Amino acid sequence: MYSPKVGDRLESLDTPSMIADLDLMEANIKKLMDKLLPTGLSIRPHLKTTKSAILAGKLVKAGAKGGCVAKVSEAEAIAAAGFDDLLITCEIVGPAKVKRLVELFRKYPKIRIVVDSEIGASAINEALASSGIAEPITTLIDLDVGLHRTGVSPGEPALALARHVGGLKHLKLIGVQGYEGHLQHLHDKEDRKNQCLESMQILTSTADSLRKAGFNIEVVTTGGTGTAEFCATVPGVTELQPGSFIFMDTDYRNAVGTFYSNSLTILSTVVSKQGPRAVTIDSGLKSLTTDSGLAECKDPRYVYGVLGDEHGSLMWEEGTPALSVGDRVEMIPSHIDPTVNLHDFYYAYRGGVIEEIWPVDSRGKVQ
Repeated sequence: MYSPKVGDRLESLDTPSMIADLDLMEANIKKLMDKLLPTGLSIRPHLKTTKSAILAGKLVKAGAKGGCVAKVSEAEAIAAAGFDDLLITCEIVGPAKVKRLVELFRKYPKIRIVVDSEIGASAINEALASSGIAEPITTLIDLDVGLHRTGVSPGEPALALARHVGGLKHLKLIGVQGYEGHLQHLHDKEDRKNQCLESMQILTSTADSLRKAGFNIEVVTTGGTGTAEFCATVPGVTELQPGSFIFMDTDYRNAVGTFYSNSLTILSTVVSKQGPRAVTIDSGLKSLTTDSGLAECKDPRYVYGVLGDEHGSLMWEEGTPALSVGDRVEMIPSHIDPTVNLHDFYYAYRGGVIEEIWPVDSRGKVQ
């Protein structure tokens, strides 16, 4: 039975396989921590990128304080794998999801949530009231700072929601969250910075207005890989949520540059020759996502194209060394989060030798 082991060489892996260069990944973590830890802010990395309790532990060892996940099912998987200091950053709505949250909170009382509506907050409160759990769940108001995806509007709507949450026995309001996701991939750094600072003004002024109204707002959490360095300069921000920095992808690289390295690739095999300057590899839509454009070959002389679920093409200009059937290539994902979600394991290597194998604990956890 196929079973890769620590100590095996990369050459022994079947393909497609998700491989992580430990030297590059560890350098990415160090760069982020060296940049952000001196600010005194908490770093709560978003684990929707790695989907791994092991990697969450590595980030905490490097200086992070807890982690974020997007969904209840992600929190279930990551907590069961041994890491439970989690903020669920998406709204939890619907009887099935709320029931799962209650059982998760019963087992793991460190879980934190966000709300952006009175309906959603009340449903969670009622479910907790019926559960027999005495402690309230730690709660943040999710604020729309410009993405227009989730979050209550700033001003009176946010204040009204805070008053509502403050009156619920089983929710403990401790902060606000605002995610400027619409700015993460802006290519112009000054534009990205200026718009980020505008979003941070909305977030921190709302936090101040809630404090003036008598609410104990301790946590102001925000930021992603493309904006965390700007968020960190804003008085009133207390916590940052970058995630993609650990592996990067072509979309982030094109936007923010090469300060962080592309440390994760999909190892692939040439399976067919389709002409003098064209081959087929075994990585298609089931291995590499295309929502942020096409993946790129680590060797930029070879240009990738999609040929369906299981296959992709590589083509090259005349004069470039030809690829042959059986050759291996490494593909850099265009969007890291959904690409990781397509694979079961990371094969983490150093010097061509597999040093660690990490399960993708929350693969497919979208509920």
